[in-house]
Amino acid sequence: MTLLAIRDLDLSIVQGNELLPVVQGISFTVEENETLGIVGESGCGKSLTALAIMGLLEGSAVRVTGGSIYFQGRDIITLTSVERRRLMGEQMAMIFQEPMTSLNPVYRVGDQIKEAILQHRAMSNKRVHDRVLELLELVQIPDPERRIDNFPHQMSGGQRQRVMIAMAIACDPKLLIADEPTTALDVTVQKEVLELLHSLQKRTGMSIVLISHDLGVISETCDRVAVMYRGRIVEHAMTSELFANMSHPYTLGLLGSIPVHDHDVEWLDAIPGRVPTLGEVVSGCAFHPRCFAAKDTCKVVDPSTQTVAKTHFVRCHFPQGYSA
Repeated sequence: MTLLAIRDLDLSIVQGNELLPVVQGISFTVEENETLGIVGESGCGKSLTALAIMGLLEGSAVRVTGGSIYFQGRDIITLTSVERRRLMGEQMAMIFQEPMTSLNPVYRVGDQIKEAILQHRAMSNKRVHDRVLELLELVQIPDPERRIDNFPHQMSGGQRQRVMIAMAIACDPKLLIADEPTTALDVTVQKEVLELLHSLQKRTGMSIVLISHDLGVISETCDRVAVMYRGRIVEHAMTSELFANMSHPYTLGLLGSIPVHDHDVEWLDAIPGRVPTLGEVVSGCAFHPRCFAAKDTCKVVDPSTQTVAKTHFVRCHFPQGYSA
């Protein structure tokens, strides 16, 4: 059953008297107990999309200028702020990129988890204290009875990220959005955090949207993948299908830039050129100035999304590996 459905979502940044588009017409779904990966370079609109889903763009320069976001069949863009506050944290939750800037440095971590619970649950002090200890144990923080009174600076980066996860799952949400949850962590801790998210999903049945710039992480953790470039989804497929038959030149470029551990390589492959700046107009396909397969058509005609396999969609005039 579909839990989340994004339909033709447009986001724009207010700059003076102009609205500059940053996310354009993206659509995807998240099924129950599924992990969807969203991958792309920095600045492609991944995090803004997550913030729009969570209703955290209010008061910013970013506006939802089109489309809809359906959660359990209800368009949450139309909710009042009070209705949205009831939903966020209880039914939908988010883990942010950098826990040190997301946690309040002057409050103990136990009090911050407690606050997340009391926003949605009426509990006695003892029950909420026990629930905080239970959550700290669940996210595998050692010695939770002592750690509950720690301030964020007294914990390692991995432990702080686990506290963020504990806050996010405190009310057993149906959807968890993890925005680059392992970016600031070393490889060993990164693996532990990803395994923790997977075990929590198996335990609770929640759905996960995992945002990353790392195709390696996505390949190991996600059921489906949406690849974003400059505010648009350029390729979307089941994970196994995507890695077996990558068809967008941008996706191939991302994969080629990943080092292979058992090969000695002096220079990694890199996608040439640069991402166009905000407001910069690129005719035709936005990726064509950087694309090894670009033809004259790509320079003047914006491609539409086409189906290259049953569950594989690509926004490209000349998908690789398939006849044009």
